[in-house]
Amino acid sequence: MDSTEVEVRAFSFLKELFEERGWSFPLRLQLDTECSAAELAQKLDLPLDKIEAVFVNGTAQTMDQGKVRPGDRVAFVPPGTPGPYRVILGIVKGSEQKKGTS
Repeated sequence: MDSTEVEVRAFSFLKELFEERGWSFPLRLQLDTECSAAELAQKLDLPLDKIEAVFVNGTAQTMDQGKVRPGDRVAFVPPGTPGPYRVILGIVKGSEQKKGTS
């Protein structure tokens, strides 16, 4: 992978969008400067309301917190990931989960 590219993946029906658009998987995209994950999703015309989280280099983040830089690996995750996996993957932090059960 070129150091000015990002490697983009998506899961579930978001991956189906990649297939419908004839994109490679993973998609390699030229990126000259840092942007937010939300900006990257907009650039790809992905539905922001159908993305719950993003992984940037293996770390789960919100769309606004996730910063994408040239050379990064990115994966968009839609809503619907089962509860235990959400915690394991870091989509929901343990303290947030405890708040919801109190």
